[in-house]
Amino acid sequence: MSLHQKIWDEIDTNPDRVISLTQEMVRIPSVNPKFETKQGLNNETAVAALVEDRLKSQGYQTESWEVFEDRPNVVGSLPGTEDRSLILCGHIDTVPVGNAANWTVDPFGAELRDGRLYGRGSVDMKAGLAACIAAVESIKAAGIELEGRVSIHAVVDEEAGGFGAMDAVKKGHLAKNAIIAEPTWDKVVPAEGGLEWVRVTLIGRSGHAGMRYNDIFPQPDVPGRLIPAVNAIEIAARFLAALKEFEASRCRTNYHPLCPPGLSTINPGVIHGGVGIGDDGLPFIRTNPAMTPDRVTLDLDLKFLPNETSAEVRAEFEAFVAAFAALDPWTRAHPPEVTWELGGLHFPPMDTPVDHPIVTSLVGHHSTLAETPEVRGFDAVTDAAHYAGAGVDACIYGPSGDGFHGDNEYVDVASLHRSTKVIAAAILDICGTR
Repeated sequence: MSLHQKIWDEIDTNPDRVISLTQEMVRIPSVNPKFETKQGLNNETAVAALVEDRLKSQGYQTESWEVFEDRPNVVGSLPGTEDRSLILCGHIDTVPVGNAANWTVDPFGAELRDGRLYGRGSVDMKAGLAACIAAVESIKAAGIELEGRVSIHAVVDEEAGGFGAMDAVKKGHLAKNAIIAEPTWDKVVPAEGGLEWVRVTLIGRSGHAGMRYNDIFPQPDVPGRLIPAVNAIEIAARFLAALKEFEASRCRTNYHPLCPPGLSTINPGVIHGGVGIGDDGLPFIRTNPAMTPDRVTLDLDLKFLPNETSAEVRAEFEAFVAAFAALDPWTRAHPPEVTWELGGLHFPPMDTPVDHPIVTSLVGHHSTLAETPEVRGFDAVTDAAHYAGAGVDACIYGPSGDGFHGDNEYVDVASLHRSTKVIAAAILDICGTR
C-alpha cells in the first residue's frame, strides 16, 4: 500500500474528523467587526482558541498574538527541515450574515442537509482551514512522520484586506511553500493578480456658485473682475473619461495565460467632492452645492496581472496621470495627487509556475479522485498574495460550495472530504517523510 493510499484510508475511516471541526468553527460567529459589530457576533478570539487547542493536542508548537484588539492570529508548527517546509493557511473571519430572513437555515447552526454543511463561513473558509488541520492529523494518525516543517496559519481580517496574513509575514512566519485553502471549485489556482487601492486627488479653485457664469462664460478680462473658480468635479469628470480609455488599453494589451481577458481593470469605487481637505484626506465641506468644489478624491481599485509588478504598474499609472495633467493649463499648474496603499491595502501578485511541485501534486492527486482539474488564475485576491510577495511559492486549493458572501452559504461535504485527501497527499509530497 502506498503512503498516499494509507492516508486516504485513514481519512475515509474517520470522515467526521474534518466535518465536526468545520461545524465547531461555523457555530462560533466570527464576523469581521470592520463590517458589523454586535454582541456575540465578533468571536474570532474563540475560533482562534479552538484552533490553538486543537493544534496543541496534536503536538504543535503554537504562537498567538493580537493583530487588532481581540482579533488574534494563531500559528502552529510541527518541527522539520526548512527546505521542505509548508504553510497551510486559512482565515477565521467572515462577512456578515446579511438579511437573516433570506436564510432557510440557522446561519451559525452548521446544519448537515443533503450532503451540504450550511453556515456563514462554511465554504469561505472555515472548511478549508479544517481540511488543512484534519489532513495533518490524518497523516499523524496513519503513523507517518514528515521530514519538512508544516505550519498551520489561522489568520484574521482576510475579508477586509488580509492584514492578519500580512502581520504573520511581517513577523517572519514563512516557509518554502504554501497552500491557501480558499474554495476553488475543483480547480488548482497557482496565479493571482495583484491589487492596489489608490487615491487620486483632483484640485480646483473654490468660489461662489452664483458667480459660475464668470467661470464658464467668456467674460471681459477687465480690472476688478473676480478670479474665476475652477470646478474640481468637472476636472474629475474629464479624468474619469480618460481613465476609462486607459483601463481599456490595459485590458487590450495585457495578458496572462491563466487569467481571463480584461482582468487589468481600474474600478472607480468611491468619489467625494467638495471644498477644502479634512484630516481624513477627504473634502472638508461636502454638503453645500452653492460652493464651487476645489477638491475631488477618487478611490480606485486597480487590478493587475500575475506577471506584472507593483512597481511597473504604479509607474505606468503615474505616467498616465501626468499625461492627463499635461493636457490643460490648470492641471499642468495643479497636477492631481496620487496616494498609494490607501488604507494600508496592497496585494502583491502571485505567479507560481504551473510545473512547480506544489501545483503538479495538487493536480495529480485531485485527478486520481475526480476529473482532472483546471489550472487557472484567481479573479479576485486572497491571502496567498501576502505569502507570495514574501517569496513563498504558493497555490490556492480548497473545497466547493455556494452562498459565500450571500444567503444560505454551504460547503459541499463530498468536496470537503476530497479536498482533505488531496491536501494530505500534497503535504506528503512537499514535506516528504522520515
